[in-house]
Amino acid sequence: MAKIGIFFGTDTGRTRLIARQIAKKLGETADAPVNIGRTTRQGFLAYDALILGSPTLGDGELPGQSVGLSQPSWEEFLPQLANADLSGKVVAIFGLGDQKKYPDQFVDAIGLIHDVLVARGARIVGRWPVAGYDFSASQAVDGDAFLGLAIDQINQPVLSEERIDTWLAHIRPELLP
Repeated sequence: MAKIGIFFGTDTGRTRLIARQIAKKLGETADAPVNIGRTTRQGFLAYDALILGSPTLGDGELPGQSVGLSQPSWEEFLPQLANADLSGKVVAIFGLGDQKKYPDQFVDAIGLIHDVLVARGARIVGRWPVAGYDFSASQAVDGDAFLGLAIDQINQPVLSEERIDTWLAHIRPELLP
């Protein structure tokens, strides 16, 4: 059985912790999470099923060196996929954000990553309802759902584990048919 690849970008380490939590819950069906700034295009493309995680920084930006990170992250990695054919790849995305401090850019990174991957043929799974959140705008929203799992570890940390469990139950059959 093929394994799920889990890749994350991080600033404070919260996204890495969520990626590890997801990997632990998936057990042997997933490989250990890898920081996207420490992988290669070939290593990323080796997986047909992916779970990707990212915080949203500043004014709705992906983590990367232009926003002050000391090492490469999503901002530097995504351009490496410019001519990649992601047809046949199934991807689920989770994002961390702060809906009170950044209500106009809440989990924008989900939408930014989503758009790049869809443009290259990937099939995205794991939409998540917007109910239960208090924000004003997000590039990650389509209708009444986020394009992936939205997590607010700052304002709603007690809800994260249940949200992760519910989301994984929904996406697992899509990632591991």
